[in-house]
Amino acid sequence: MQHVKVPDDRIGVLIGQGGETMRDIEKRAEVRLDIDSESGNVRIEKVGDPVKGLKGPDIVRAIGRGFSPEEALSLLDDDMMMFEIVDIDGAARNKNDLRRKKGRLIGEDGRTRELMQELTGASVTIYGSTLATIGGPKQVGAVREASEMLLDGAPHGAVYSFLEERRQELKHKGMEYHPFQG
Repeated sequence: MQHVKVPDDRIGVLIGQGGETMRDIEKRAEVRLDIDSESGNVRIEKVGDPVKGLKGPDIVRAIGRGFSPEEALSLLDDDMMMFEIVDIDGAARNKNDLRRKKGRLIGEDGRTRELMQELTGASVTIYGSTLATIGGPKQVGAVREASEMLLDGAPHGAVYSFLEERRQELKHKGMEYHPFQG
């Protein structure tokens, strides 16, 4: 059994219309969710296939970090799919620095985040003080490296070049996942 805290404004997304999303997660991940909508605490209990059940907490965390339920449930599509969070706040000195770093990751009109997705095939969200990624290990690693470069102050052009190189490597090795649509 695991416990996950979900932000208040994401509880409704996790539950879904009439509990539909919650039931879908429970069925597909073979878990039981006990959601306290007042506190945002979610208790996740494995009730079926233990391998699928291991993905349950990440599915809940992913929805809590701004992914759609469909994107979060994609973690079940392949054993290699993974979910990772980068803490932007941990790289910031203060609130202004956090805002600046978050802005660097998002880019003008969201373009930097979009390019991270397009060039890696991963799905990327920036929510609160975190950047979260869903994808295969190579895709998630490329997003992590690119985000660390941006947080360390690397020029956007250098990061885009890095991502383009990674994309070519993934294509060459035949490891490219289909990009998320969204």
